[in-house]
Amino acid sequence: MTLLFLALAIASEVTATVSLKLSEGFTKLTPSVVVVLGYGVAFYCLSQALKRGMQVGVAYGIWSAVGVVAVAVIGVLFLDEKLTLVQVGGIGLVIAGVLALELGGAH
Repeated sequence: MTLLFLALAIASEVTATVSLKLSEGFTKLTPSVVVVLGYGVAFYCLSQALKRGMQVGVAYGIWSAVGVVAVAVIGVLFLDEKLTLVQVGGIGLVIAGVLALELGGAH
């Protein structure tokens, strides 16, 4: 159940972040509403994952890494954005950092 709440938090946050771009500075109503609701759902679901025992550093690390990758890929595929080799390397470092948190916390 903990991982389900974390997955829902990530999906909601990614949806809200992409909608933030689509809202054009909160000038478009529908994406603006999705932003507010999406972030609200994201934080609620993250709080539920933490309530069920997930460590905050691990939860936030996974949320951040998956969110960064997902938003970057969506940006490239659907929003006509570009990724440089340096940016791809940075994404790799974020993922490596989350793996270090996970492996460092395993007992």
